[in-house]
Amino acid sequence: MTAAQNCTCPYPKDRLSIFVDGNNMFYAQQKNGWFFDPRRVLDHFTNDPTVTLINAFWYTGLKDSQDQRGFRDALISLGYTVRTKILKEYYDDSSGRYSQKANLDIEIVVDMFNTVDQYDRVILFSGDGDFERAIELLRSKNTHITVVSTEGMIARELRNATDRYIDLNDIRTFIEKTDF
Repeated sequence: MTAAQNCTCPYPKDRLSIFVDGNNMFYAQQKNGWFFDPRRVLDHFTNDPTVTLINAFWYTGLKDSQDQRGFRDALISLGYTVRTKILKEYYDDSSGRYSQKANLDIEIVVDMFNTVDQYDRVILFSGDGDFERAIELLRSKNTHITVVSTEGMIARELRNATDRYIDLNDIRTFIEKTDF
C-alpha cells in the first residue's frame, strides 16, 4: 500500500492550485468591509502537511502598466504567478455612466486547463458564474473544486457546480489582513 492510499486525509493526493480572480475578490472584500492577506491565504490552505501547493495565480486589471506595481511585486515574492490586463472603459447607455473592466476569465480558465495534470484540487476565489462550465469539466477529470466568495456575490450556478463553497467571512480569522 502506498503512502497516498494509506492516508486518512480527505484527498489521498493533495496537490493544490489556487486561482484568485483579483478584481472579483476586491469587490467581495469591499462588500464585507475587510481585506484578506495573500500570504495568509496561502498559509491557510497549505497548513496541512499532506498538501503540496503546485501553483498560485492572481489575476487583476490595471489602469496602466505601472498600476499596483508594489502589490504585484509582493504577490510575486510570495510565489503567485500574476496575470494582468489593462482595464477597458465601457459606456452604459442605460445608466449614462462609464465603467472599467478587465475580463480575465479566459486567462483563468486557460491556466486551469494548461495545468490540470499538475493538481488534484483547485481553490477558486471568485463568485463569477461564467466559471460554471469550466468547473464542471474539471470535476469530470476527478478534480476537487472549492470556490471561495461571499454571499450576495456568488453566482448560484457556480455554487451548484462546485464540490465545496467557502464564504470569505467563515475563514476571516485565518486570512484577514491585520497589518496596514
